[in-house]
Amino acid sequence: MAQPPGDTPADVPPGVPSSLSAAGHEAEGRAGDPHRMPPWLPKAFLLAGAVVLGFMALLWLLQRLRELLLLLLISLFLSFAIEPAVNWLARHRWRRGPATAVMFLAVGVLGAGFLGGIGSLLALQAANLVEGFPGYARQVIGWVNSTFGTNLRQDDLIEQLPNVTGGLSQHLSSLANNLLGIGATAFGVVFKALGVLLFTFYLSAEGPRFRRTICSLLPPRHQHEVLRAWEIAVDKTGGYIYSRGLLALVSGIAHYAVMAALGVPYAAVLAVWAGVVSQFIPVIGTYLGGAVPVLIALTVTPATALWMLLFVLGYQQLENYLLQPRITARTVDVHPAVAFGLILAGAAVAGPIGVLLAIPLGASIQAFASVFVRRYDVEDHPLTRPDPPGGHWWRWLRRE
Repeated sequence: MAQPPGDTPADVPPGVPSSLSAAGHEAEGRAGDPHRMPPWLPKAFLLAGAVVLGFMALLWLLQRLRELLLLLLISLFLSFAIEPAVNWLARHRWRRGPATAVMFLAVGVLGAGFLGGIGSLLALQAANLVEGFPGYARQVIGWVNSTFGTNLRQDDLIEQLPNVTGGLSQHLSSLANNLLGIGATAFGVVFKALGVLLFTFYLSAEGPRFRRTICSLLPPRHQHEVLRAWEIAVDKTGGYIYSRGLLALVSGIAHYAVMAALGVPYAAVLAVWAGVVSQFIPVIGTYLGGAVPVLIALTVTPATALWMLLFVLGYQQLENYLLQPRITARTVDVHPAVAFGLILAGAAVAGPIGVLLAIPLGASIQAFASVFVRRYDVEDHPLTRPDPPGGHWWRWLRRE
């Protein structure tokens, strides 16, 4: 029997209005509809889109600020390098500003003296090479003919000189047309260098205040961790600078001994050049440090230049695969294989600057992480037993 309109349905409890009952039935129908979008899904889409847009904006900002961040990283590295000396002066009642200025002045004087001495030597030897070019060409041709059994003539070389000079003139003219671009590039380099010096000065002179500002934003337990990480970074950077200086000393002594034995002039100055440039200029420093002694040795005899070239190549292999990994492992406490991998990674990420910063940055991260990494006792197994101490001649290269 049909129920009259307006009457309460039989399944509605007494006292519940029929309008509320109808709304409940309608909501129940909507919830049970499998083709209807859940109410939380649009909000999830909006949240995901906002996250993606924010991430893209962050990547865009980092790309635009990449050079600034790299300058700040270089400045932080340089401030770590001079921090021990500035702290020593500060403990002897120096204010940090003048102490930092004194360190800048000392580094500047040493750099100017080094560049001035090497520059005057290069200018003098370049003039000697130009004046004695015919004689050197005659010596080189005679040596090549007698060594390899060829029949070269000096007249053939002189006939080819107009072609060489013509190509050189074309390159010089194109270089002159690009003077505006070269000037802009030089201005950019100078501006970046001044920015690095300014950031380095303030990071060192205002070091305690800067650290207090950072720590004031963190709870006490995090402050201790930040200060410990800062101390580790300063220690590892100082160890890295020490290792480069030690390698420069070994390289300089080896180059001086060989050049003195071969009779190369200005052996002491060239040894300083080879040691400093090969260790403190990333990537191309190895070639610059060895090229100048070879060119100066060419003024003696071609055979002397050849022997010098062979020594440079052999010493670089010895340094790259034996001395540098071992010394770096001792001073920065990084395994040789890890140090080599860090250098490759730094070169891939930031080029020559990355090569310079990779080892101290990796050593700092490794030392800081070792505090929080839990280690366990190792099972005794033939695959985990260390080598017994031996009496070989390379025992002094083993890590302690």
